[in-house]
Amino acid sequence: MSTKARILEVAAALVAESPDGDVSTRAVCEAAGVGAPALYRHFGDKEGLLSAVVDHGWDKYLATKRDRAPGTDPVQDLRDGWDTHVEFALHNPNLYRLMNSPAMRKPPAAALESHRILTADLQRAAEQGKLRLAPELAAQIIMSANVGVALMLVSRPATFTDESVSRRVRDSVHTMVFTPDVMAARTATPDPSTLDPSTSEADTSGTVATTEADDSRLPATAARLNALLRQAPAPVLSPAEDALLTEWLNRLSNAPRS
Repeated sequence: MSTKARILEVAAALVAESPDGDVSTRAVCEAAGVGAPALYRHFGDKEGLLSAVVDHGWDKYLATKRDRAPGTDPVQDLRDGWDTHVEFALHNPNLYRLMNSPAMRKPPAAALESHRILTADLQRAAEQGKLRLAPELAAQIIMSANVGVALMLVSRPATFTDESVSRRVRDSVHTMVFTPDVMAARTATPDPSTLDPSTSEADTSGTVATTEADDSRLPATAARLNALLRQAPAPVLSPAEDALLTEWLNRLSNAPRS
């Protein structure tokens, strides 16, 4: 193992073991058996070292996602992706907090890759008519919620003690971005704890569900058409026409709904 790799491995291990997730360059040098000049030569300073640890963490997180072959059901892939994200955070709390720290001024390339993977899965859902928003907006919504839940679970474990929090937030967010028929199929047997005892099953599965489906038809169609046009083997429209149509379709799919 090279000196640089040894320093990085030691720093990552110390971050994981630290009570507050912080490490000193002196502790890293002592544990790695190197002098301070070697650390500064490879990483510049403490911030450079922690940035390298963050990159190492993102590579660790993305290892399974990079090797994963897309399934036939993008919605299930997205549900699984949410769950594995939270599991990674729970198993690597200090590293996860560092990966999402505002102190990291520039997002690592791997973080942007993670966002692209999420957007690609949503693009597949849009192509199948399952998305009621443009993939880019849906990705921002899902990533924000997923990271927020994970950070709360690892940062305030004494407060966030209910194991169902992540699943409940996931399903609420997915209800916002996927068409009602997709979510209805996923919740054919609802969790009794989430039902309002003052409403009957008929009340929640009749007119309201039909109205929601009607309301989502236009944005879902716009999102699907937009996704399919991107997959066209040859451009049908001029660049100006394509830009204008994309803007219109994004407006239709992303328009706020009451």
